[in-house]
Amino acid sequence: MTTHYRPTAQYTSATAPGALPLLGHAPAFVRRPFDFVAGLAAHGDLVKVRLGPLDAYVACHPDLVRRLLTEDRTYDKGGIIIDKVREAFGNGLATCPAADHRRQRRMLQPAFHRDRLPGYAAMMAEEIAGTTARWRDGDVVDVPAAMYRLTTAVTARCLFAAHERAGSLPVHEFMNVVTRGVARRMMMPLPGADRIPTPGNRRFQRAQRGLKEITRRLIADYRAAGTDHRDLLSTLLTTRDEHGRGLSDGEIHDQVVTFLLAGMETTAATLSWTWTLLAANPAVRDRLNAELDTVLDGRPARHEDLPALPLTSRIISETLRLYPPAWILSRTVTADTELGGHPLPAGTTVLYSPYLLHRRADLFPCPDRFDPDRWLTTARPAPGTYTPFGLGARRCIGDTFGTTEAALALATIAGRWTVTPTPRQPVRPQRSSSMSPRPFQATLTRRVR
Repeated sequence: MTTHYRPTAQYTSATAPGALPLLGHAPAFVRRPFDFVAGLAAHGDLVKVRLGPLDAYVACHPDLVRRLLTEDRTYDKGGIIIDKVREAFGNGLATCPAADHRRQRRMLQPAFHRDRLPGYAAMMAEEIAGTTARWRDGDVVDVPAAMYRLTTAVTARCLFAAHERAGSLPVHEFMNVVTRGVARRMMMPLPGADRIPTPGNRRFQRAQRGLKEITRRLIADYRAAGTDHRDLLSTLLTTRDEHGRGLSDGEIHDQVVTFLLAGMETTAATLSWTWTLLAANPAVRDRLNAELDTVLDGRPARHEDLPALPLTSRIISETLRLYPPAWILSRTVTADTELGGHPLPAGTTVLYSPYLLHRRADLFPCPDRFDPDRWLTTARPAPGTYTPFGLGARRCIGDTFGTTEAALALATIAGRWTVTPTPRQPVRPQRSSSMSPRPFQATLTRRVR
């Protein structure tokens, strides 16, 4: 894909307008977070915002985002977003500081070696086919809820293949409560607010305890069996660092919850958005149907089919551009430094937003248009312009796992079903830690080839 981006040696800095006394920009961020963040690029390349008592900077230029993501010792995982996610989901690979990252990455890499992917994909395909086999022609479903159930079954199967009822574990309910709780904590950065015994905080704490109990029991069962089931949990239990040390049960819990979040929440959001985009672009949907009819002829998709489904892959890439699940993230400056020529003292919080970058017209022509064919060329976007999975040493370890899951689900479902959303109003994103759509219904119509 070719972009119109040209690097510049001069980077502008500004303070976002509209700050209120004491509250700063927090009300705008809470009421309309996506519009507020996407609009910051109009004010400069590095924009200062005030979120209640916290001053932070938002990197709006791809050069600055590239530095932010590749200089991970200077710009460490932390800040208002990552700190809240770490409190909720633990010190897993996605949230741990640089001091822990290299050891964790090396220990977890075998779980995501390319030789493992066909085995995971076979489990994914089986769960997708089994879940969608229960659908009936004319069913009306809540699409985000249906995609969440689907990705829960798939992710639980790949994590806990030995558990005979992996897909029925109550992780869906617990993860949903925790994820929504993280969103509230992100958008209301008031010290101590998460410790007030409100009903929402109590639900959040119960869900955290529920997740810990599930992983505790599974870890105990796997350790007692002592068998490599070729799933993610088996790898977590058997991996060793260069000193022969394995992961503690607490560390395994944090990694399991991290993988659940990535495999369930983010993939469900991507698939949910895909159905709205295809419904609004019937010409693309017709081309997708033709591709799937030619390659699959009505059967479920398998891993070996994916190279022959290039439009399917481009649709996933374009959906991730328009609606990146991890839409805003943070870093903490570890030592006095500069970014774009502007001084940043140690302890400064710097934010970046894939959603902001992906909606810049100078990076992606007609950025609001759903156009999978913008990915037809072999040229890759300049570093820092397309970041649904991050960049550098902290790039998501499960990026191929996630896109494989999404592509298999899209191909299998679209090959057999037409998903027709029936919203009374355009589907909007939820104010959440991931860019998930608000609940909407759709009618399932069995395709006749």
